[in-house]
Amino acid sequence: MTDTTAKPVLAAENTAFTVLFALSFCHMLNDVMQSLIAAIYPMLKDDYHLSFWQIGLLTMAFQVTASVLQPLVGLYADKRPLPYSLAFGMGSTMLGLLMLGFATQYEMLLAGAALIGVGSAIFHPEASRVARMASGGRFGLAQSVFQVGGNAGTAIGPLLAAFIVVPRGQESVGWFSLMALLGMVVLWQIGNWYMRYLRRNATRPKPSRELLLSRKRIVWALVVLITLVFTKHIYMAAFTSYYTFFVIERFGVTIQESQLLLFLFLGGAAAGVVIGGPLGDRFGAKTVIWISILGVLPFALALPFANLFWTASFSVLIAVMLSSAFPAIIVFAQELIPGRVGMVAGIFFGLAFGLGGIGAVALGVLADAQGIDYVYRLTSYLPFLGLLTVFLPDLRNGQAEARPMRS
Repeated sequence: MTDTTAKPVLAAENTAFTVLFALSFCHMLNDVMQSLIAAIYPMLKDDYHLSFWQIGLLTMAFQVTASVLQPLVGLYADKRPLPYSLAFGMGSTMLGLLMLGFATQYEMLLAGAALIGVGSAIFHPEASRVARMASGGRFGLAQSVFQVGGNAGTAIGPLLAAFIVVPRGQESVGWFSLMALLGMVVLWQIGNWYMRYLRRNATRPKPSRELLLSRKRIVWALVVLITLVFTKHIYMAAFTSYYTFFVIERFGVTIQESQLLLFLFLGGAAAGVVIGGPLGDRFGAKTVIWISILGVLPFALALPFANLFWTASFSVLIAVMLSSAFPAIIVFAQELIPGRVGMVAGIFFGLAFGLGGIGAVALGVLADAQGIDYVYRLTSYLPFLGLLTVFLPDLRNGQAEARPMRS
């Protein structure tokens, strides 16, 4: 291994866990604030007399805004890195929370959700770039550490909503803007590290953009990956937006109890992210994708007919398996298109948000027309699309050759 290869790796390894844990912490803060939107849906539905499709539109305002902007942010940052954009993105989230907390009409809720979407659009692709810089070649591990903060935040959000927002009302959402302020401070420090990293490596050769496969095979592999992201996030949208309504209607639990059940599901999703990345480093991303998507199928098919205990249990297993796929999908896509880390992260995080938002609206319309039980029976068949994984190329050898050596 040449010296020009070794030095950037060592620079990243020396700071890896400090930077990765800081990014994960900020991802947790970011996604706590995001998850408050869905967590307060039952309260907003009653207070503003909303239909299910209007609830879905709130999700769409947040997620589609993030979806459209993330690839653009990632593409721009690949050419011109933006070290301090992370802090500014968190500032947009802070403004969105203040608007949600003090909104007096539905349109203000939509605007607040959209501002939080803008914050996420800036945060995710750039933070993913920094995580890869700090990975020391352990790309799956880095993605897992980064993403687990987000999943933990998404899981904690419903608990905070249950014990703070629901008892104290809508205005208490604005209090969480203090979390955004803390995130801005930490992300500014990460921006300083990012700037030093860029200066230290300014004279180094740029990462190779040589493709490992033919363009035709890469396009086909990306189509399969996008379809798998569609499968995962449409099904996840059924839980993140409507699981509380499902368990309230089916089992007669209280709003607070429904938030606790949502917490169990989202906690399972956080655990899945922790598991997925290291397993992808060890056994290959394709293997993890196979197990995570198809492994969900029996539990998904059984859940609409289970009692409360097994509904909660199956939901956790589903969350663990499905979420383990996403770090593997991100790493797989970044290996397919070397040198375009931000663009790939932006596309796939953007797809995740956009598909989740569109799915939330579509599932809301379906729930209004056919009932919430029908939504869960229909979406239980989505994991069958995991069979498309058979068409993904085996990149384990290519990844091993492309990665820096580790001592």
